[in-house]
Formats: sequence, structure tokens, C-alpha cells
Amino acid sequence: MKNFRTYHLINILNAFDTSFLPLDVFLSQFFRSHKAIGSKDRSYICEKIYALIRWKSLLDYFCKKPVTWEKRLQLLEQEDLGVLQKNPSLPPHIQLSCPYPLFNKLLQAFGPQKTEQFCKVSNTQAPTTVRINALKTTRDHLLQLWQPQYDIEICRQSPHGISFKKRINFFELQEFKNGLFEIQDEGSQLVALQMQVQPSDHVLDFCAGAGGKTLALAPKMQGKGQLYLYDIRPHALLQAKKRLKRAGIQNAQYLTIPLLKKKSLIKRMDWILLDVPCSGTGTLRRNPDMKWQFSNDTVVRLVEEQRAIFEKALPYLAPGGHIVYATCSVLPEENLQQVHYFIEKYGLKLATPPLVTFPEEGGMDGFFAATLIRV
Repeated sequence: MKNFRTYHLINILNAFDTSFLPLDVFLSQFFRSHKAIGSKDRSYICEKIYALIRWKSLLDYFCKKPVTWEKRLQLLEQEDLGVLQKNPSLPPHIQLSCPYPLFNKLLQAFGPQKTEQFCKVSNTQAPTTVRINALKTTRDHLLQLWQPQYDIEICRQSPHGISFKKRINFFELQEFKNGLFEIQDEGSQLVALQMQVQPSDHVLDFCAGAGGKTLALAPKMQGKGQLYLYDIRPHALLQAKKRLKRAGIQNAQYLTIPLLKKKSLIKRMDWILLDVPCSGTGTLRRNPDMKWQFSNDTVVRLVEEQRAIFEKALPYLAPGGHIVYATCSVLPEENLQQVHYFIEKYGLKLATPPLVTFPEEGGMDGFFAATLIRV
């Protein structure tokens, strides 16, 4: 059994090294094409892969050269990581298994104590959180249904969230198939709650992706008003359409680039959500591969891309309308510094203090959301 698991584990990691896909997407595609690997084996393989990638630089420091995934796995299974971390010769960023460019960026922004806390939490496993669909059910109903079967608790800040201590196959649950809930981190739920939309509003999700935040804010509209979803990736909008249909949301339009150019949409939106591409530094527990791709040049490029997206979306905002700028980053360059730039360049005002969440042990991911108003 172990040889079977190890064989696939190493093959996956070697293949991932030459892939351009995010780790979670890569693993999903791999297991879909390898149905012979059962659920227990998948669980074991995924747990080991995430641990190896989280602790990659610490393992590399002690591995015999040349380093291979086989040697990393052997070290992970034979040594106590806590003991390895106590080696006095370790540089702090190696001890915390954080690439130096990111570690240095965090030090500049937060100082040594908060940087150490961030890195430690980022190397833990995040809980799985779901958001109930208030159009179809209540949190109390699902709590009563699930508490006899699963180790769960309500989210501390989101009134719609339930956190699972252990991951299960959510997609096989009848409640999921019936659209009663979606998987969504509590921090992401709070971003959607920043939008105080009314049933009659016109709302544009300008970087909609697969529609996660649209799904979260749609119940407030009670099937009235109009939701518009736009994304440059057609396949993402197709996924969003399936999810909104399952959730029972019918007041949505899906905008391709030609439809986005309709003059009737200009200055029409009461609310615009910009969940922009970012460094993802607030979600490293779920996406540990992202930290090894981090570079200062990438942050500079992302800042320019975020500004370009904001400028492209702003013409659709009605006078007195609100635009919510959101990231899953913890870096000031992508967050508060961007907000100051938008206020100064476009004459906007901050409607409320920004939402800022920092990755917590056993809690939510790192998110930022600022609500700006056109006066």
C-alpha cells in the first residue's frame, strides 16, 4: 500500500514541477484521470504533498544534495520538523519555510513578530468553511442536520458560515447538489457582506471568476434588481452560470467583452465588486505553492494590473454608487496603498473603514476590502 501511494505521490510532484497550473487544480485534474486511486489513498497523497510543499525550503536545507522529492519525503517521514526548526544555524526564513523575497517583504510591512506569526499560520492546514444559501435554507437547519454526523462549529463573524474541522466529500452531499450551501472561506464571505446591496440595485461583479462572491451577495437582492457577471475567461463564466443555477439565482446576466461595451451599462451600477488578481498571500495555507512563485517583480506587475482593472470598471459606476476593491493579499502595496491611489486619482471617498483579515490559526484567510463611493 505504501509503495503504491509513494509511487503516485512522487510522480505527481515531478509532473507538477513542470506544470503551470495551481496545485489544487493540478491535483483535481490528476485524480479525475486516475480513478483507480481510491479516496483513502487520495487523502494520504494530498496530505503528504501539501506538507512537502509547505516545508520545502526547510527540508531542502537538511536534504542530501542533489535534492529530489524522494529525499524530501524520506526526511519528512523520518524527522520531527519541530526538532529541525530548532537548529541554531537556520536563517529565520528557512526555519519558517518562507522564500526570502516574501519574508523580507513581510518584515518591512509588519515587523518580526507578526511576520513570524504569519509564516507559522501559513504552514498550517486551513479549515473548510461553507456558506449557507439563504435563498434555500437557514444555518440552524444545516447545523441540526450535520451536528450528529460531523465535527462542525459556526463561524465567529459570518452569520452564514459553518466550519468543518475535517474535510469531507462535500460535492457528494445531497444538500450541495440541491444548492443549499457553497464552500467559501469566512473571510471571503465577509467581503461579500461589505456590499450593502438592495433588492432594486444593479450590481456588477467585474472579476467574477466562478461567481463565488456573487453567490454570497445574491440572497440580499431577493431575486430582484440585476446582477451582472464579467470575466475575461469564458470558462469561468460557464462555471459561474452552473453554480448560480444550482443556487436558484435567476436575476443574473453574464457579460462577454462585446456585451460589456453596451453604452446602456455605463454609469448604471449601484455597486461594483472588483475581486482583483493578486499575490494570494492571504491564502497560503490553501495554496502553499504560491509562495514559491512569489517575486517583487510579480507584485509590481500585479499593482499595475489592479490599477488598470479599476480604471476599466469605474465608468460603469453610477453617481453615488459604491465600488468595492478586494484582494486575498496581506501586502500593503496591493491593499491600502492602492486605495489611497484610487482616492487621489479619481476623487473617490472611503465609505467605511476597510475590512482587513489576517490568517488565523484555525480561522479565516487573509482578505482586504475597501468600499469607495463616487460623490
